[in-house]
Amino acid sequence: MSDAPFSLTGFDIAGMERIQAPRPEGRVRLNNPTSHALEQGRSRLLVTAALFALVLGAIGVRLADTMVFSREAEPPVAENTTARPLPVTRAEITDRNGVLLATSLATASAYADPKLVIDAEEAARKLVATLPDLDYRQVLKDLKGDKRFVWIKRNLTPRQEFEVNKLGIPGVFFQQEEHRIYPQGSLTAHLIGLTGIDNNGLMGIEQSFDKRLRENAEPLRLSIDVRLQHIMRKEITQSIQDFNAIGGAGLIMDIKTGEILSMVSLPDFDPQNPGEMHDDSKFNRATLGVYEMGSVFKILNTAIALETGSVKLHETFETNHPLKIGRFTIHDDEPVNYWMDVVDIFRKSSNIGSAKMAEKFGIDVQRDYMGRFGMLKAPSLEIPEVGAPLVPNPWRQTTLLTVAFGHGLSVSPVQMVSAVGAVVDGGIMRPATLLKRDPNAEIPETRVISPQTSAILRKLMRLVVTEGTGKTAFGTGDLKAPDTLDYLVGGKTGTAEKVSGKGYAHKSLRTSFAGAFPMTDPRYVVFVMVDEPHGNKKSFGFATAGWVAAPAVQRIVWQAAPLLGVKPVVRNDPEVLQAMAIN
Repeated sequence: MSDAPFSLTGFDIAGMERIQAPRPEGRVRLNNPTSHALEQGRSRLLVTAALFALVLGAIGVRLADTMVFSREAEPPVAENTTARPLPVTRAEITDRNGVLLATSLATASAYADPKLVIDAEEAARKLVATLPDLDYRQVLKDLKGDKRFVWIKRNLTPRQEFEVNKLGIPGVFFQQEEHRIYPQGSLTAHLIGLTGIDNNGLMGIEQSFDKRLRENAEPLRLSIDVRLQHIMRKEITQSIQDFNAIGGAGLIMDIKTGEILSMVSLPDFDPQNPGEMHDDSKFNRATLGVYEMGSVFKILNTAIALETGSVKLHETFETNHPLKIGRFTIHDDEPVNYWMDVVDIFRKSSNIGSAKMAEKFGIDVQRDYMGRFGMLKAPSLEIPEVGAPLVPNPWRQTTLLTVAFGHGLSVSPVQMVSAVGAVVDGGIMRPATLLKRDPNAEIPETRVISPQTSAILRKLMRLVVTEGTGKTAFGTGDLKAPDTLDYLVGGKTGTAEKVSGKGYAHKSLRTSFAGAFPMTDPRYVVFVMVDEPHGNKKSFGFATAGWVAAPAVQRIVWQAAPLLGVKPVVRNDPEVLQAMAIN
């Protein structure tokens, strides 16, 4: 620039002398060097200001585009940065009415890049102080390691995520994950199962349908009714407590569709806390356990005898003496001193009579029909915890006689329920399912016995409840009152001694009751099993099925029937009595 003094209007900066103010009509003309310098400075200022304005404008536009208007997907998360939230991908599981049984929540998991952690010891101390369930030595070891990725803690709560983030530890980041939630807790534990830390199915429906739950966002609807599940679990729990038992199981099946409406195995577990699960609670007694069912098998034995024509309904057998075969002796718990017909054998649950009936049709017929009833192979059910029956091989004469009253062949409760359903529903077998069926879908059906044989068995099973070993499942109210309401339950008790070594433990029992209702037109089968019950004062010291399992079925039916739309009838109505009469 020129060395000439810089002039402003009215003053000379260099000499502070007063100069003439500009005229209104024009600018004061200074000498040429001064004018040139002033114009050059003004131009430079304008160019600089314009450049600043352009830069600031570009920055502003970019910020607005990024924060407000941009809808483009974010770039992939770089290593050692906080991961962006991921959508929940595992489908929900519901009961038949849409009640939520399993769902997923988006959670944050803390991880670290040890190479970016400045002070491992300080970081470990802070993390353990914030997350007390962590092990300081393990965290410190991880943070001092050579890996570029180590988990700190997975599936943090929002509060935990906030507290860890607040620590501001360099090298500690968060990854968005899914965490499976089970709103019904242990109520459906054996059915639903659970997932692992990486959200992979490990048990139950979660394992069987792992791929389906990942690839299809539609909820998976099961056949279970949570209301019936509550009833079943409550009543089996009550029986276990009353008789100081070690466990139990229960099922309700719609025999017209094969849908399992309730499935309970006790003890159970909390799928939210798998670390507290032990082997006994993990074991599914309803589907995985296989047992000698005892006298419940007499339903099948009697059906075979009548269906094949080997035995007539009122044919009598010598039942007043034990039956010996080799080194074994078959006897009755309540011996009689007279010959019994098929009706009495079933009503009084005679082992001797049942074995002699089996002798009439023989080994080949028995094995064939047990196959038809689904007793010789594992059922096709939608969970992995399904037990295969223990089938005798070879099938000897002793097997023929013992299977007749429920020993020598071990099956699961779900197999027993399916077979009983076929016997009472006109002889039609429908496969059990844990999925809600489409009302318009065709249901596979297999005839196993005739409608005529089925009708007789329904009457015999009703007789067991009205006059036989299952009278405790008869119902409520005054049993002699003509106007007493009833759901017309029929069934069969079963008390089996548990296998111990090469023999049986006479004081270690497994009691069960297989019932159906209403017996004039059966729709539902209810099965209850109680493992190792002990007699009490109320049962006069007895721990048999008539005292333990049958009353539980009665309580379940009276609570479940109204929910299922089954109306009670007058117990002694002439039409009911006629329908249940045995000719």
